[in-house]
Amino acid sequence: MVEPVDRGSDHVQSLARGLSVIRAFSATSPELTLSEVARATDLTRAAARRFLLTLVDLGYVRTDGRLFALSPRVLDLGYAYLSSLSLPEVAEPHLERLVAEVHESASVAVLDGEDVVYVARVATSRIMRVTINIGTRFPAHCTSMGRVLLAWMPPDDLDAFLEHAELRRLTSHTVTSPSVLRTELDRIRSQGWAMVDQELEEGLRSIAVPLRERSGRVTAAMNISSHASRTTVESARRDLLPPLLAAAARVEADLHSMGTAGTALSR
Repeated sequence: MVEPVDRGSDHVQSLARGLSVIRAFSATSPELTLSEVARATDLTRAAARRFLLTLVDLGYVRTDGRLFALSPRVLDLGYAYLSSLSLPEVAEPHLERLVAEVHESASVAVLDGEDVVYVARVATSRIMRVTINIGTRFPAHCTSMGRVLLAWMPPDDLDAFLEHAELRRLTSHTVTSPSVLRTELDRIRSQGWAMVDQELEEGLRSIAVPLRERSGRVTAAMNISSHASRTTVESARRDLLPPLLAAAARVEADLHSMGTAGTALSR
């Protein structure tokens, strides 16, 4: 058992542990036994059981007596955040226009810890093994939107990310070296956009640009993703980047005119 970290008198450890139980479930582990939850959260079986049964009582978890799984009610936990954002609502018509122009899927994401979280998306055809929905998370280090958000991260925050993040190898192309990733982020910041070629999934190629609030701070990213069989690196740069930049500029203009860019996203 890992010793709890002292985070001060305001830290409610039981709440943190309860949230860790919810986070133990994932697309690859939608159903877990009590022992699996205890192992994933580093809790004792007795503590994991108390948290799970409390979540069952509250309606956030369901069980058949042996296996536990999240219920649809957990969506309520994210709805308040998503409903407070102006970005998805503003971005969606621009994503639709962009998709109609390039005939490829387009998305907007924000950074949350070591992951990007999708907050808006318009898809054409499914090009990944996993279905992407609002709230889908992917590792930031191997995604085009993640690279954009990392490239414009404050230097101290980026140093901490590169020191502590798990740069998992998801394909044979995935960059897992912190120094190589830092060099790539410098290049992205210099050129103003990022391209990731089959690092998240074989056959997936994507290109992303930043979305800036009025002060110039990057708070989100927008991308176009395509299958490598129909889009080369050069054609992505030539045919997809210009309309992507134009769409991002329109989103920024709308957000700036509302005076809300970044206010909800930075909470």
